[in-house]
Amino acid sequence: MEKEANRGFARKAGVAGALLLGSLTLTGCDVAPPEGLANILDMGWPDPVTPEGTQMYNFWVWVWLAAWIIGFIMWGLFIMAIVRWNHKARVKKGDGEFPKQLQYNVPLELGLTALPIIIVMVLFFFTVQAQTRTTALDKDPKVTVDVTGYQWNWKFGYAEVDGELTADGKTYDGLDSERQAAAEKTKYDPQDMHNANPIHGTSMGDLSYLNFNKIETIGSTEEIPVLVLPTETAIEFRLASGDVNHAFWVPEFLFKRDVYAHPEANQQQRNFQIEKIEKEGAFVGRCAEMCGTYHSMMNFEVRAVSPDKFEKYIEYRREHPEAPNSEALRSIGEEPYATTTHPFVTQRDATRDGDNTVDPNANV
Repeated sequence: MEKEANRGFARKAGVAGALLLGSLTLTGCDVAPPEGLANILDMGWPDPVTPEGTQMYNFWVWVWLAAWIIGFIMWGLFIMAIVRWNHKARVKKGDGEFPKQLQYNVPLELGLTALPIIIVMVLFFFTVQAQTRTTALDKDPKVTVDVTGYQWNWKFGYAEVDGELTADGKTYDGLDSERQAAAEKTKYDPQDMHNANPIHGTSMGDLSYLNFNKIETIGSTEEIPVLVLPTETAIEFRLASGDVNHAFWVPEFLFKRDVYAHPEANQQQRNFQIEKIEKEGAFVGRCAEMCGTYHSMMNFEVRAVSPDKFEKYIEYRREHPEAPNSEALRSIGEEPYATTTHPFVTQRDATRDGDNTVDPNANV
């Protein structure tokens, strides 16, 4: 009878192990988990809008499934040990004072050592796989955007737009050569200046690492910047900070990148790419690095529009360089101002009395 019970337990353990290894294998796949399961295990993650975000979302959910399977197996073993081998149960069965000792069961010990190692190796492999795809710089971007964070707002500039997305069919080079040349001149102090070039041979006021473009959207205290991007298009972001550390975070991208001053000197890869934005809409962006007094108000919005609308938007910005971004948005039939950052307000003076939110239904 005891041998039968042991064989039954071995079969159950084998089934549990198969389920565990199967779920671990799925963590690396692009296999979408069942929607009901995902709603429970995603822990509040937003629905992704990029292929990279989808991969990370699936990985996250399947890892949680594997974790829960491990948890149920371990809890089951704990409860079984408590019920099966407690003192009262052993007295009732007429067994001795101590249960059978298994410390010299070599196959069991090897199995209990190997299984956690396999689990860690599988998770590590698929983590690297997801990370490598997300950070890959081989996605052939059609739009390149310069992102500059500063206390406490954002500047977005269009560095390059492929001819497929311009009205004249020619690749648009957005570099503002005059301003870029002026920034280059800030790199070094005159040698006769007191404490000249104190930061690894460069000036404290060095702005040469920043990029300046002809078409830029600059946030202000009164207006949240709206970054207009095309859907179904590969996009590259080039990040840099004008002062302290910031972080570029769009929750629906499921990916955050730090924004540093002098990124190369800080051994930071300033570029990252997304394969595409898969649906149109407005998506809130945040600074996810504590950067000072008004950090919580350092918001922006990504406005994803169709490639046709984006082409018209860029054309309007080129033909009307003095027009505000809101007018360009209005010209393509979009809401002229950010729609996703409520209930926070942008006016810095509003925080002085502690009232830094607004009632979203106040104007209804």
